[in-house]
Amino acid sequence: MPETTLAELLERNASHTDSMPAAFFEGVETSQEPAAVSVCCSDSRVSQEAMWDVQEPGWLFTPSTIGNQVWDRHGGEQVVDGSVLYPVTYAGTDVMLVVGHTGCGAISAALDVVRSGPSGGTPSGVTKWVDLLAPVIESGLDDDRIDVDRDVGLVDQLVEYNVDWQIRFLEESEDVPDDISVFGFVYDFQGVYGDVPGRAYLVNVDGETDTTALEGLVPEEYRSHVRRLL
Repeated sequence: MPETTLAELLERNASHTDSMPAAFFEGVETSQEPAAVSVCCSDSRVSQEAMWDVQEPGWLFTPSTIGNQVWDRHGGEQVVDGSVLYPVTYAGTDVMLVVGHTGCGAISAALDVVRSGPSGGTPSGVTKWVDLLAPVIESGLDDDRIDVDRDVGLVDQLVEYNVDWQIRFLEESEDVPDDISVFGFVYDFQGVYGDVPGRAYLVNVDGETDTTALEGLVPEEYRSHVRRLL
């Protein structure tokens, strides 16, 4: 019932305010300087603040889109989404994250469109994002690294492929400064990459996808967090 949900929302917010330490917003009341902007998929199972254990306001800028897409269309041109670019341009953020997740419904929907064509009844606001994702899926199905005959696991391969694609778009955009670092992760809550539920696996850094090279970029105790399917 909507009334029950409303009551729970108010209860959860009350719990939030009751648990705040004194001066919780001190230092960010009038400005922000997030350490990173994280572009994640719009999915209720994937909490950006929770996955990075963010306890304080102002540390992470968190736009989410269907299929963790970093772009939008403006004037017929594909551009970096303003919500992604804003903290880099105006808040001094120098790290961008692209975070996909296992079992992504957006990837599945785009795969269905590529294979079977559009289905009726989908709201245009959703169709727009699925259509933007479809060329990525088409390219992925033509990639020799992806086993298209493997129904189980195909979506997760395409999830990783999409993270790589989104990072390449950021790297090639003139709107993203050259000194920005871009990290790609896949959030795994289904045991696809390993046996630690909720781990974010590093799959790409500034376009680098070789796992040995990626392992060399992280502290030794976190090398098990580096893994790729492709």
